[in-house]
Amino acid sequence: MNINIVSLVQISIAAILINNFVLARFLGLCPFFGVSKKLSSAIGMGMAVIFVMTVASMFSWIIYNYILVPRDVTYLYTIVFILVIASLVQLVEMILQKFSPALYEALGIFLPLITTNCAILGVAVLNTVTENYNFIESIVNGITSGIGFTLALVLMAGIREKLELAKIPKPLEGLPIAFITAGLMAIAFLGFSGLNFFQNIGG
Repeated sequence: MNINIVSLVQISIAAILINNFVLARFLGLCPFFGVSKKLSSAIGMGMAVIFVMTVASMFSWIIYNYILVPRDVTYLYTIVFILVIASLVQLVEMILQKFSPALYEALGIFLPLITTNCAILGVAVLNTVTENYNFIESIVNGITSGIGFTLALVLMAGIREKLELAKIPKPLEGLPIAFITAGLMAIAFLGFSGLNFFQNIGG
């Protein structure tokens, strides 16, 4: 398997900045708004998402290319990917409950929601069906997509912690100001679309 470093750099930059799953693709918004109230829980959720995205990318690629494609049952990929993701989330839950009960309690209901987090399913589908990445590219895209998700989550958490100390009009308190903040962040991330010139490097 040929490893193209330039291609991996392109995938990484695109996943973190240009096509950020939250701020550009608008996937994974439920945990994004639900866990971004505190920086500590945002970092914990981000680490969990990076782990699940990376391992889900590995397993989904293997299952898709070595089980579904040879048997001509690729139409089952959505169900199969969800089962893989659900299994991984259960693993993460058990690990956190054992080694970090405080973080487990802080994440609460949002940890099981990773199972239905469309960003996790999105990266698996993107790797195998949409972009047809090879195994290494899938892993890199999984890791960097998770990093991009974590970046957006941590930035949002930092801003929302500051907003708690700000004087905000009553109708905008809570989720309304969070939606406005997310919209402004998405507009700011549009500035990274200029990095698309990387797509032409070596091409």
